[in-house]
Amino acid sequence: MKQTEERPAVVSDMTKQAGEAHVRWYWAEPSVWTERMLAALDKGVKGGKWFSLLDKVYSEKNLMSAFTKVKANKGSAGVDHQSVDEFGKHLDANLQELHLKLQEDRYYPQAIRRVWIPKPGSKEKRPLGIPTVKDRVVQTALRSVLEPIFERDFSERSFGFRPGKGCKEALHLVWQQLQKGYTYVVDADLKSYFDTIPHANLLELIKQKIADGNVLRLLESYLKQGVLEEMSDWSPEEGTPQGAVISPLLANIYLDPLDHLMEESGVEMVRYADDLVLLCSSQEEAEAALQMLRDWTASAGLTLHPTKTRIVNALDEPFEFLGYRFEQGKNLYVRSKSLKKFKDTIRSKTKRTNGRSLKATIQDVNKSLIGWFEYFKHCHGYVFSNLDGWIRMRLRSILRKQNKRRGIGHGLDNIRWPIAYFEDRGLFSLQVACEKYRQSCYR
Repeated sequence: MKQTEERPAVVSDMTKQAGEAHVRWYWAEPSVWTERMLAALDKGVKGGKWFSLLDKVYSEKNLMSAFTKVKANKGSAGVDHQSVDEFGKHLDANLQELHLKLQEDRYYPQAIRRVWIPKPGSKEKRPLGIPTVKDRVVQTALRSVLEPIFERDFSERSFGFRPGKGCKEALHLVWQQLQKGYTYVVDADLKSYFDTIPHANLLELIKQKIADGNVLRLLESYLKQGVLEEMSDWSPEEGTPQGAVISPLLANIYLDPLDHLMEESGVEMVRYADDLVLLCSSQEEAEAALQMLRDWTASAGLTLHPTKTRIVNALDEPFEFLGYRFEQGKNLYVRSKSLKKFKDTIRSKTKRTNGRSLKATIQDVNKSLIGWFEYFKHCHGYVFSNLDGWIRMRLRSILRKQNKRRGIGHGLDNIRWPIAYFEDRGLFSLQVACEKYRQSCYR
């Protein structure tokens, strides 16, 4: 469909990418975001809206780059049962098919395969949508085009699923604000956020920056994408499926007005996707901030969880955020649910009947230990020594089994296979890593 609106000059696909890339946009897809487009992004386009973007989405270079990212993320097959490897066997033909269908307005996403996965530390499960590989490629290409446009004006207090930001930066900011005296915390929970985003409201926000009707229709087709669950097919009337490539960006777009409202009101908010805390210097400020949050969520068609949303004085009562538990406004611990999830992971890797050698088991365990420590290294040190002892006990149990003995590793097993035995075999020690980290902080 042809656009009838007056539009600004369109940047050509042939624009050369001469000169150095903008430092701020180091992550932007180079096959889409040329130097000239980045300059227009920094300066701002006429009317604040972007036209003629679909051709950037279906460009062959962008689709090829998108497939590379999808392949790196691996993932399961969708409703068509086509795996990433199978898609890659006929890559040129598959990408050409997507290119032509998008160009000729013949592309329609297939249904999402819905599965239910356990919530850490809970008996409940949460839905996960698995699009087909083809749809993941197109969504990735679409995100590469749209993300810089919205990222340009996103709040600095939003950390989830954003380039150059993450959980660590969010946690550090919370800790900093607590040290400054913002110890009255609104611990907020948006109930079923991803599943309840109103489609019409979200599209209106997107239209404030995107004026390409074809791109808007493509986005809407993803919002209304069918869901295949237990052999029944249905179309959602609200929400954006968790698991879809484009969902994190859409979720951030919808909460962006809240970020700026809190900023303009002087409220210290830290948000990671739908997980957020408001940090205030008094009970009165916290109550006012919570009321502002209630008013905004109601107007946005969202719901605050009635029991999980609360105000706490962090000096007297702990609160949890992104896997950490904050106590007395300064002490950091591992949240019990996060600890349980980690121990479940280690249990699955250290079964006495796994049939692997101790060396292979230790190598597998180390992968989890190193990543877990890197995230939780700021916690109180006792958790690391306790976990080290527990992990060695499970490894000793494996050795007992290999020696045709029953039961868990204990008593004389600690002498038969001492700490040095596992050190010599390369077992990563959380306690040793903690001590080295603490020493490096004081140098």
